[in-house]
Formats: sequence, C-alpha cells, structure tokens
Amino acid sequence: MRILVVLTYYRPHTSGLTIYAERLAKALVQRGHQVTVLTSQYDKTLALEEECEGVKVVRVPVSFRISKGVIMPKFGLTATRLVKQHDVIQLHLPQFDAAGVALRGRLSKKPTVITYHCDLLLPHGVISWAANQAVKLMNTLAATFTHRIVTYTQDYAENSSYLRRYMDKLQTILPPVELPVASPEAIRQFAFQHNPLGKKPVIGMAARFATEKGVEILLDALPKVLEKQPDAQVWFAGPYQNILGEQEYAARLMPRIHEYEKAGTWHFMGTLDPAAMAAYYPNLDVHVLPSLNSTEAFGLVQIEAMMNGVPCVASNLPGVRRPVQMHQMGEVVPIGDFAALGEAINKILADPAQYRQDPREIASHYIPDQVASEYEQLFENLLKNLHNGRK
Repeated sequence: MRILVVLTYYRPHTSGLTIYAERLAKALVQRGHQVTVLTSQYDKTLALEEECEGVKVVRVPVSFRISKGVIMPKFGLTATRLVKQHDVIQLHLPQFDAAGVALRGRLSKKPTVITYHCDLLLPHGVISWAANQAVKLMNTLAATFTHRIVTYTQDYAENSSYLRRYMDKLQTILPPVELPVASPEAIRQFAFQHNPLGKKPVIGMAARFATEKGVEILLDALPKVLEKQPDAQVWFAGPYQNILGEQEYAARLMPRIHEYEKAGTWHFMGTLDPAAMAAYYPNLDVHVLPSLNSTEAFGLVQIEAMMNGVPCVASNLPGVRRPVQMHQMGEVVPIGDFAALGEAINKILADPAQYRQDPREIASHYIPDQVASEYEQLFENLLKNLHNGRK
C-alpha cells in the first residue's frame, strides 16, 4: 500500500505524538509499504524533502505561527497532489489542516483514518482561544469526513468530549513502544556519570517541560519525599529550554528548580537519544507522570519505564491511568494532588518488590510491528469496503 501520513510536527521535533508517528511509519515501511509523511517545515533548517529510514518526508514551508499552530499557504496544493498518489491516508490529530485532507480523501474515495492522540488545550489568551476554537472545528470536520478513528484506549474515548461523538467510527489500538537494549556497561556508565557518589533513590520524569505535564506537582511533592529520602534525586529527561509556548511556565518554575539543582536534588538530562534513554530507565527507582489535563492521553514513557522494570506513578486521568491499571506496576494518584504523589513515591521506594512484573510480557503488547499489523488490517478492510461500495 501507498500510505500518506499527515501531521503538523514530525521528527526531529520531540513529543509523544511525533515519536508514535515515526515508530509506526518505520514499522509500516518494514512491512513492505510505501510511506510518505506530510508535515510542516517548522524549522527552516530542515529539508523540504528527504528520506528518513525508508520514510519519505515532505515538509511545507511555514509562513507564520498562531500560538503553537503553523500557517502553511502551500499546504493545500501539496496535500491534493499527495492524496492522489496514495492509497490510504492517516491523519494524526489534533491538527488544523486535517479537515481539508480528510475531505480530499473522501472525495477521492481513499480510506482515511484519524489517529486521535489527545484533546487540545492551548494557553489562556484571546489568540489562543481563537486558535483552539478553529482547531476544534477542523477536527470536527475531519471526523465527519474520515472513515475510522483510532484511539489508544476505550477509557480515554469514553471521557473525551470529542471522541464520544464518534463511537461508531472508533477502534482502539495500543501505541507502538520500543527502545534499544542497553548493555550492563552502558547502564553502569550512565549511573556513574549522573550519580557518581553511589546509589541514591532516583525519581525519573521523562517529558517536555510543558504546562500539561504537571512539573510543579512534582516540585510540591519533593519536600514530603525528602523527609523520608533525603538523598533522593529527580532526573528530568526531555527538552526543557525554549519550549514553544511554555516560556512563562518555565520562568515561573525555574527559580524553585534552580534551588534543587544547587542542592544536587534535581538534574536536567536534556533530550536523550534512544540509546541514552535505554540506559536512563534502568537507573530509576520510580517514574512519575503527574499530568494535569486531557492533552495527555496515555503516556508512552510509562510503558518505556515498565519495560525496564521501573514502577510508575500516574495521575488519575482517563487513558493516563491505564498503563498502571493494566500492568499492575505502580500507583494512580488524584490529579494535581502533590501530597498523594509524594506518598505514592515514598510507598514505591519503601517496597519496590511489590510492583515487579515481567517486562517482556508488558513489552509484547506494544511491539511496533504488531501495532503496524493492526493498522494494516484496518486499512485493508477499509479498502475492501470501499471497493464493495460500503462506507
């Protein structure tokens, strides 16, 4: 099949959505399909066209931005050309341009599938509010034109104001998750580099430094943790500087974080490549995901941690709570409750053995090839239905 994948940001931009899209695209290529990604040239240093591990990437120049959105006047012409050249269209939402592409797919009688990653909540302000309403409208139109909508979990779908309206089109597919296997030596070297004075309890948080991630909840929980674990450290892995749309949030929290940095309690790892992430997780004692709203729908990093034997603490958000609930490897705490987060971290650090599960069994549910196979079957069924005159 010739598969067209459409999303606003693609690699090297780092987010759960872009990582998901990249893993799935590569897995589909490995299964023998031709995959083209249509995305934005959000950074002018990126090539307009290139091939990345078998995936053709087509980027459309950005004229200007509205909040986190991008305006691309040439996008429509490029989308029209590429829709004609492909058999199947996969849209990653939320995305402002999705409606136009979905309509092109419908008019061209090409199977069109939405992968819905999360609800959209932009920062406060008139411009952000207008952008939010525009994207919601476009997402609604995209759902009207599309043939199927994929989401990670039924739990998230039933609690999403967007997805609840389209339950007849819904299909759940767990996300693709993979990491390279780190050698014992690489794990030891990572530990020596970041924890040279010996074993101290390590709390991991792998995320972008963004409002919805709830970094301040972990900050507020730390005093309670340090009462019982005075040597505990936080290792924050992920981009944390100059995050688009998050400058005010960072400015508000950084003074507190700098105090913890001076004390040796907080360490920014920066954006780690897959090999480094594979060495990072085994050095954690607990991983936290204190997310605050429905822009977080699952938390792929929880599965990455569990695949390395690390228990997790997650917010009681629809979808986000499911990894811990499904795999019985951690604690779920009320949203925004820093006291409960601190208690859960202390509980896990005090008795980690009660949270041990088989990492291989957990990993088996998220193998990218298996996920790609489920998408492949979905695409084939839609092609057959359209050929037989069914919707």
